Amino acid sequence: MDIIRGYISEMTSRFVIPRINFTDAIEILALAFAIYYIAKWIRNTRAWMLLKGILVILVLILIAAILQLNVILWIFGKALGAGITLLLIVFQPELRVALEQLGQKKIVNSFSLFDDGKVKNDRFTNNTIEHIITATYDLARTKTGALIVVEKDVVLGECERTGIALDSKISSQLLVNIFEHNTPLHDGAVLVRGDRLVAATCYLPLSDNQNLSKELGTRHRAGVGVSEISDSLTIIVSEETGKVSIAKGGKITRNITVENLRKRLRNMQNNTAEIKRVKSLKGWHRNERKND
Repeated sequence: MDIIRGYISEMTSRFVIPRINFTDAIEILALAFAIYYIAKWIRNTRAWMLLKGILVILVLILIAAILQLNVILWIFGKALGAGITLLLIVFQPELRVALEQLGQKKIVNSFSLFDDGKVKNDRFTNNTIEHIITATYDLARTKTGALIVVEKDVVLGECERTGIALDSKISSQLLVNIFEHNTPLHDGAVLVRGDRLVAATCYLPLSDNQNLSKELGTRHRAGVGVSEISDSLTIIVSEETGKVSIAKGGKITRNITVENLRKRLRNMQNNTAEIKRVKSLKGWHRNERKND
């Protein structure tokens, strides 16, 4: 028994609670705010998608270290400096916007834990889906060109800033009216975030994919381009043929049907986990009744 007590006292003596003074508390709070702001910035930009790739590389480095793959570790070590420079180049637009927000004193609002701002990316409702589908095929019947970008997790703030802010409720009539010829907002793309139409006449990055069909024009390349840098879904209506296409993950699907478009948009709602949970609860209740 004395041996056990001695072992416990020896272990507890190693845990010493350090003294925390006023400056230490300020430093901890500053670091916590900085980490929170950086994490929020990464989550709301395309950096979130690239961060997943970086984590995969870190796992590979860890495996190489465990297996003592010295050549691979040497290559990773030499590429580290160039990789940091490359990340600064890739994230240059996002870093510029972050610095602009600091200069505009918006950082306090960004830190707010109770911020219900427009950056909050709620999933859209089935009513929004039906309005988008109705507008899309109304535009297709009249061969009116259109670009509708539906956001998912990656916030397309850079594209939003190139357009005209609307922040309006989505309706099929509004979407059709925006893309009518000779109207001030018909040129460019509209951006859908949740159940709101946040901006129109947005400029999108063009895809450099050489494998795309030469039949596709600038509108289709822009739709594919924005899907390459985000997890958004872009609906494209051809002005020449009136056919509807969608771009997702850098790939384009042409001549899409109404039901297929509805299915893809409902997949964007990300409600599959909730549906499975409800089904499992129903099954649990059935089993409970049987057992009773």
